[in-house]
Amino acid sequence: MKTEEGDIVEKLTEKELLDVLGELFSDEISIGVTDNEKYIYYRPSKRVDLKIRVGDPVKEGTIAHKALSSGQKESEFIDRQVFGIPYHGMAVPFHKDGELQGTVLAVYPTYTEGKSVVTVRTEDGWKPVPFSDVKYFEVKDRKTQVVTEGLTGTHKNTLQEFEYVLPRDMFVRCHRSFIVNVHHIREIFPDSHSTFLLEMDNGDRVPVSQSYSSYFRKILGY
Repeated sequence: MKTEEGDIVEKLTEKELLDVLGELFSDEISIGVTDNEKYIYYRPSKRVDLKIRVGDPVKEGTIAHKALSSGQKESEFIDRQVFGIPYHGMAVPFHKDGELQGTVLAVYPTYTEGKSVVTVRTEDGWKPVPFSDVKYFEVKDRKTQVVTEGLTGTHKNTLQEFEYVLPRDMFVRCHRSFIVNVHHIREIFPDSHSTFLLEMDNGDRVPVSQSYSSYFRKILGY
């Protein structure tokens, strides 16, 4: 006799079930599925996206490749040489009738500790600036600008790379072009289509885009 819960699970397709699981962890964790050679499902999170596409081959050195090779659960740090960004990954192989069929993997961001400053390039050279003094990062004219009190300079890192080195209790991604220091937000104003505008304590206004608005509200608790 099937239970009501069993009937519900049977009605879900594999993709629908993966989408539901992905939504549970959409803020932090990306989820992927491979067969023995290629990716057959991938759902990125807001914090880390390896830019995988369905049909991409499983690269040597990735956590999925390691699990396929060993036939066992693998969990470790993968450096930026494989996908261009560092990440922590966990992959579990699955079998059918005793034969390896592929892997299910979870990808979550890694954070580099130990640094407390960002070195900003200015017209005169470089200046180390404490993280606490940085108001926000902005991509402008294909360059990452670092805005502090009385100083604006550039840095070679992309915003995605900065997400892995900035303190999580201080900096939040709020837009594809902005990361803000929440300690320098003076006020938050509602804007159209469920978006927001942040007034920083230097008077600058930074947008919160619709794709980041729910995550931003969750982090700030409002």
